[in-house]
Amino acid sequence: MDKSYEELVEKVKKYNPQCDFELLNKAYLFAKEAHKVQHRVSGEPYIIHPLEVAHILADLELDCESLVAGILHDVVEDTPCNFEEIKNQFGEQIALLVDGVTKLGKIPYTTKEEEQVENLRKMFLAMAKDIRVILIKLADRLHNMRTIRSMPEDKQRQKARETLEVYAPLAHRLGITKIKWELEDLSLRCLDPIAYYEIVESIAQKRQERDAYIKIIIDSIKARLDELGIQGYVDGRAKHFYSIYRKMFAQGKSIEEIYDLFAVRVIVNSVKDCYGVLGMVHEMYKPIPGRFKDYIAMPKPNMYQSLHSTLIGPSGTPFEIQIRTWDMHRIAEYGIAAHWKYKEGKSGVSDLDSKLAWVRQLLEIQRDLTDAEEFMQTLKIDLFADEVFVFTPKGDVINLPAGSTPIDFAYAIHSAIGNSMIGAKVNGKIVPIEYNLKNGDIVEILTSSTSHGPSRDWLKIAKTSQARNKINQWFKKNKREENIARGKELVEKELKKLGLTHSQLFRNEWVEIVLKKYGFNSLDDIYANIGYGAMHPSKIVLRLRDEYKKTVKPEVPEIAPEETKPVPSEDKKRKQKSNGVIVKGIDNCLVRLSRCCNPVPGDEIIGYITRGRGVSVHRKDCSNVKLTGEESSRLIEVSWEKSQSVSYLSDVQVLANDRGGLLVEVTNCIADSKIPLKGINARTSKDKIAVINLTLEIQGTEQLDKIIKKLRKLDGVFEVNRSRQ
Repeated sequence: MDKSYEELVEKVKKYNPQCDFELLNKAYLFAKEAHKVQHRVSGEPYIIHPLEVAHILADLELDCESLVAGILHDVVEDTPCNFEEIKNQFGEQIALLVDGVTKLGKIPYTTKEEEQVENLRKMFLAMAKDIRVILIKLADRLHNMRTIRSMPEDKQRQKARETLEVYAPLAHRLGITKIKWELEDLSLRCLDPIAYYEIVESIAQKRQERDAYIKIIIDSIKARLDELGIQGYVDGRAKHFYSIYRKMFAQGKSIEEIYDLFAVRVIVNSVKDCYGVLGMVHEMYKPIPGRFKDYIAMPKPNMYQSLHSTLIGPSGTPFEIQIRTWDMHRIAEYGIAAHWKYKEGKSGVSDLDSKLAWVRQLLEIQRDLTDAEEFMQTLKIDLFADEVFVFTPKGDVINLPAGSTPIDFAYAIHSAIGNSMIGAKVNGKIVPIEYNLKNGDIVEILTSSTSHGPSRDWLKIAKTSQARNKINQWFKKNKREENIARGKELVEKELKKLGLTHSQLFRNEWVEIVLKKYGFNSLDDIYANIGYGAMHPSKIVLRLRDEYKKTVKPEVPEIAPEETKPVPSEDKKRKQKSNGVIVKGIDNCLVRLSRCCNPVPGDEIIGYITRGRGVSVHRKDCSNVKLTGEESSRLIEVSWEKSQSVSYLSDVQVLANDRGGLLVEVTNCIADSKIPLKGINARTSKDKIAVINLTLEIQGTEQLDKIIKKLRKLDGVFEVNRSRQ
């Protein structure tokens, strides 16, 4: 039996001895058999991944069904096994959890973005029914991010960006801080490795100094707690890397100029003690004005509660203090998972409904958005935005994204309030509807029964997708004819922009294809949707243009390799200049430098005539052009244009004994040589070898050889080579 599985069982026994271990073992054996011939990109057996996902779920102390679904989460997506088989073997509840985290398959999508949006939409739908779906998905994404370095660099960046835009904010909204922080830090390492390692190194260098400073503060707080007879736990930690990174950019400072790099945490037994400790530390250390936040009186939407204050420490260095009870601490660490009271055989807990209202609201808002880009933009606002807390005249707290207006407030109360709004008062004074609400504002919405409804201009003013969605719904319901006319007008503008006409594109058979794809009954339905803002006109026009090109005006490739013959006579050879390369024997063709070997001036090169994408230029020693048979006839002679002054991308790999300061020395060496650094990816292998992959913008092999020689002279570096296939 797998050691990882045995460790999982022991971990679960500690917090849930009543778990159905027979079912858990059945899931493990089922998944192991299903994945037996599969390996991850890293080369390790695939079963390691679902087991690690289950470990992360067990760290959150989730129920047995969640662990079983975690082990099975990739079975339907990546093996011949289907939903019905999971349902028959493990029951409907587990099958639904597995289905919720399974991507949509076998459906053709126009773009990668559209596919991403539909998969997210499916996940949100499943999540609204059972929040455990997103907990499993977060565990899946966390392990994938931990092991992401085995993936191609472009895939790493794509996954990291999606993690930072969707999954880390979701973890935040669910209050699962420990997962949110790790996802953010791992994403930063992929997207900006130079900044990441600079922060890591800076914090490591000052660790002893920082630990000594924190100890002074902790010891003094502990001593004062003992004097006052308050039982409390005190600790300190460095802030996570991504929060430091954001602060550097927000304040335009280097890491040396950021002072509050750590926080002290005090955990006590009661809310009364929280406020007592707050008064105590404010007597001991001077608080910085405007830096106190009471999240106990006004909890965050993700259920987080604590008192926050920034104080001036003993040597004048600021530090943040967080004060909370043990119950608050558990929620701060585990979020929604801390509220998870699943008993075996029960379907859920009643008090989760109010805490998860935002999930259903998110689903409602996204339901009518068909445009992939708009979906992602509104999702980022709903998940990502900082918040303001404002009050109704009766004292109820309403939380909204920062930058929200009275319009957003009105629709957050009720759509009827928003639709009949004629003005607003803030703190007793009438304000314009564009007014940006601030923390603590008391907002009163002025309404009229004779109001004609919202204005289209409000769509440009409203911050929240909830408000915009409700405004659009009003126009959809009350102004159909106006929406159709407006939609037609917007489509005509889009056609004109592309140099096309209505008669060219709007053929009945092509319109039918579009109607079927987007689920509309008539062309007027499309116009109405465009008119009230649910769909961008370019989406329909570009789709119709695709049909037009396929049927009437097929694209002709820029090269027809089968008909191209080199001109044999030396004195009649024609030269085509492109990207600093001369192609002999072909006029007016597209020339591109291959990314698999990144040729630069000085390299011996060969051209390969592609099908429809011109001539691809490779280094002669590139494995991709070692061709035989018919394929070798598509190779063509090319040469560098000597008079051209063009820069090229070249990949270089540095291998060295891992040590502090190495990455900084490598980047300084490149900067001193005045060579633009276009990309960097650094990792440490199991045997403590630093592997640094660089993408440099250089003029030719002479410049490249010089920088390689310089890098080889750095302390601990034992190999520097151009990356090649």
